[in-house]
Amino acid sequence: MKNGVKMLDIANKLGVSVVTVSNALAGRDGVSEQMRAKICETAEKMGYKPSNTKNERKKALIPKIGKNVGILTAERFVGARGTFYWELTANISNRLSQLNVCTIYECVKSENEKEGILPNMVTDSKVDGIIVIGQVRRSFIDKLSKIQIPLIFVDFYDNRYNIDSINSDSYNGGYIITDYLVEMGHKKIGFFGTLNATSSINDRYLGYLKCIMENQLEFREEWVIGDRDDRGILYSKINFPDDMPTAFVCNCDETAFRVISALKSKGIRVPEDISVVGYDNYTVSSICIPTITTVEVDLDKMAEVSVDVMAKKLIDPTFTEGRRIISGKLIVKNSVLDIRNDTHEAE
Repeated sequence: MKNGVKMLDIANKLGVSVVTVSNALAGRDGVSEQMRAKICETAEKMGYKPSNTKNERKKALIPKIGKNVGILTAERFVGARGTFYWELTANISNRLSQLNVCTIYECVKSENEKEGILPNMVTDSKVDGIIVIGQVRRSFIDKLSKIQIPLIFVDFYDNRYNIDSINSDSYNGGYIITDYLVEMGHKKIGFFGTLNATSSINDRYLGYLKCIMENQLEFREEWVIGDRDDRGILYSKINFPDDMPTAFVCNCDETAFRVISALKSKGIRVPEDISVVGYDNYTVSSICIPTITTVEVDLDKMAEVSVDVMAKKLIDPTFTEGRRIISGKLIVKNSVLDIRNDTHEAE
């Protein structure tokens, strides 16, 4: 091999036969899943490169797990026209299927979430692991935390529980999107999002608040406006303060879309009168008029890491990842007005 690493080197490193290494890397039977994972990991670390194509090589290094994983999402996040979480769920499910893992999806009813009633897939031991996508109530988390199968959270976390989670960098993202408004000359900036509704909203708000503080801008409590009720359901009606800021940071694109619609219904133009930004870079940010400047969540990376962590936990139940943070990036569209030379704002 060009890099000098051979199957024999891997075999000697681990104290196994070359046949065992070959079977593990080729995805053949005759090797325990724990040993297969160990061999694949060692091969990658040593820089082993088979002579086959890149796709075949990548496929060969994937252990075939052959188990069932349940995916849970709270009812409030399942919209009639689909949501960001639908796309994330599909991405995770497709990646798991490549590992010969079957996924079972269930929408958690609000009453079951509140009462901490686990779905039958868990209580009847129909799944070998659980992935929860999107925030769930602490009462539900408490019951989940007691199950004896691999469990990970995606796009939220709870500091009270030591459960592996994969999250977008909401704190930094909240700062980035607010700072963009500051760069565009905005000094009066509000925030749309119900605090304590989700860990993501809290982190995005804290990023917003840090930017406001660092730039010594005016902060008003009436400019921090809730967008959902205590059940997590988005409000159908949006109430605005009498004295409006020049821009709003919204905790997600769906809220930004609703804010823009509500402003339009009041005869307020976006971005000519008020600028609005979102978070996620989900489909709604592109179909909205104007299109919404936002922070893009690396959905593919979140799905990739989520599946990788779950695969490792299925093979080795003692494996822990901790909290993984996935960076996002600013996506500039048409919902922000540059007012740096606006003399009216400077007054």
